[in-house]
Amino acid sequence: MSITDNINSVKRELDTVSVTLVAVSKTKPVSDLQEAYDAGQRIFGENQVQELVEKYEALPKDIEWHLVGHLQTNKVKYIAPFISLIQSVDSLKLLQEINKQAEKNKRVIDCLLQVYIADEETKYGLGFDEVIELLRSEEFAQLKNIRIRGLMGIATNTDSEKQIKEEFYELDTFFDGITQSFFRHEDSFDTLSMGMSGDYKIAIEQGSTMVRLGSTIFGDRVIKHYKNN
Repeated sequence: MSITDNINSVKRELDTVSVTLVAVSKTKPVSDLQEAYDAGQRIFGENQVQELVEKYEALPKDIEWHLVGHLQTNKVKYIAPFISLIQSVDSLKLLQEINKQAEKNKRVIDCLLQVYIADEETKYGLGFDEVIELLRSEEFAQLKNIRIRGLMGIATNTDSEKQIKEEFYELDTFFDGITQSFFRHEDSFDTLSMGMSGDYKIAIEQGSTMVRLGSTIFGDRVIKHYKNN
């Protein structure tokens, strides 16, 4: 199937459950993104800052760009002028830098807190207790140029559907608790980003409102290395 066919098929599926599609386009050429754009896709996710900036400059300006990979504080300034959502915020230090760069650009930047739910040491993210500690902190209260829109999580890369289901269930439950404790009066805390190509159907069953699909849309990845990123 073509990228256009894949977009149309996935959108039909997601529209029935009101779940937002982020087309994860890392390593894919601009022509592939343009085809997805022409098929109606407007939200794209990238892992690497350099690649994201290059694609932003080459493609239509009504695209919403999401940063879904690990973000270093020294790279925030390159995406601060245009990024729509940073999904991978995993420390107060990073949040403070995003706030600083957002203020410089006279913007409020939307962010998701990445929560560590996988049984894998290679994954990034805050622990449940660290999320609560961050949201309670005086330092967080001072940040006026960021807006926390929700949580993001990556499940363990495993064949065990039971384990994946449990990890997503825990994050959904935590999301509900955080909503009640910290964002009860804020309609903008509305995003639970969980689920990728291999597990998005389970994620949707467990309450996901946003899925990040790469190979489902674009086919298998080609590895491309960017220096210093």
